[in-house]
Amino acid sequence: MNNNEYILSYPVFDIKKRGEYTVLIPSFLDSHMDLLAGVLERRGYKCEVLTNNETILVREGLKYVHNDTCYPATCVIGQFIDALRQKEDVKKYALVLTQTGGGCRASNYVALLRKALENAGFGNVPVITLNLGDLAHCQGLKITLPFLLDMLAAVVYGDTIMYLHNKTRSYEVKKGTSDGLVVKWNNILRKELAEGKASSFSQIKRNLKEIVKDFASIELNVTNKPKVGIVGEIYVKYSSIGNNGLEKFLIDEGAEIMIPGVMGFLMYCFANGEYDRRYYRTKLSKKIYNTLILKIITIYETMLRNSIIKNSLFDPPEKFESTRKESLGIIKHGAKMGEGWLLTAEMNELIKIGYSNIICAQPFGCLPNHVCGKGVMNKLKELHKDANITPIDYDSSASKVNQENRIKLMLALAREKITKKEEEKV
Repeated sequence: MNNNEYILSYPVFDIKKRGEYTVLIPSFLDSHMDLLAGVLERRGYKCEVLTNNETILVREGLKYVHNDTCYPATCVIGQFIDALRQKEDVKKYALVLTQTGGGCRASNYVALLRKALENAGFGNVPVITLNLGDLAHCQGLKITLPFLLDMLAAVVYGDTIMYLHNKTRSYEVKKGTSDGLVVKWNNILRKELAEGKASSFSQIKRNLKEIVKDFASIELNVTNKPKVGIVGEIYVKYSSIGNNGLEKFLIDEGAEIMIPGVMGFLMYCFANGEYDRRYYRTKLSKKIYNTLILKIITIYETMLRNSIIKNSLFDPPEKFESTRKESLGIIKHGAKMGEGWLLTAEMNELIKIGYSNIICAQPFGCLPNHVCGKGVMNKLKELHKDANITPIDYDSSASKVNQENRIKLMLALAREKITKKEEEKV
């Protein structure tokens, strides 16, 4: 079979028959995936967010994906195949997967998944694609303006919950309170999104207000803990499978963590339309389209910030317009493979707002992260003498013990600085 025959042979998801399938959604962001499922459920899809999150699933992926392939693909494919093995009738299931487009290896995820499914005996399972680089060529989804607005509503809810969760879970007096609110609001919002009751601006403002009030009511015992920012490749940064439970490990080690939201990444993707026009002379129409979407997302960003400012004492996340300036003088905006200049900007911003201890989580061999992450660390340390940046490579062959020991060393240095500052005050 030649390549063209293979491309034409995979099963195509029939939107008209979507009610006959259960769509499996990979675990990725604890505060977001249930909400995105609600958006799909509003459109007649039946959804199941996968909960098989064990890191051992990487071994399953390695059976069907070359070990030089991007590590996140190995994780996601391993999770999908493991989940399908547990189903009685796989003919009733479909998979959904996003791909970023562009020069990143993530652009090949769907092709890799289809090949792996065929080799694993699940070649009849269709794949729904959400192509962030080219929304017109998504398969199994009808992309409309209402769909995009529902997706943005899910993202603003998810980012708000994630941000407040990170602000509170390290200091809560009653352990588990913050985790409980994440589950509570995921359940409420998934149902409302599925019923079309959570996407208007008035409904978003109402829900955000209640979410913020709930987290603001948590009794906290704020102590001087190491503040750790997590940046890096988008899957490894957020996924407990990809980063070996990094968030839980840091919390258990007594740190406060901060992870930039998904909305910032989306705004970065659309802001690149401006830089593509400036540096690479792409079509003016593409720039106008991207600028329009960016302005729409900014409205949601403003609602998120205002809800936190008005209903709590927490500092809100920084504006994206401020974030993108943080890369100036360090790396050009033309560097946009993978997380590109955003990775640099996020590190610089996190250091400025007090998260001077940074873990740059990246798949081994991820060139964009090596360039825009490791490649700018010396410059960031020149700009910020207190910066404590540790790159951690995640890969199927990487040692978890070695990863955690490096993080423990970073935390030990952070605690030394805290102790020294407290002694200087006396």
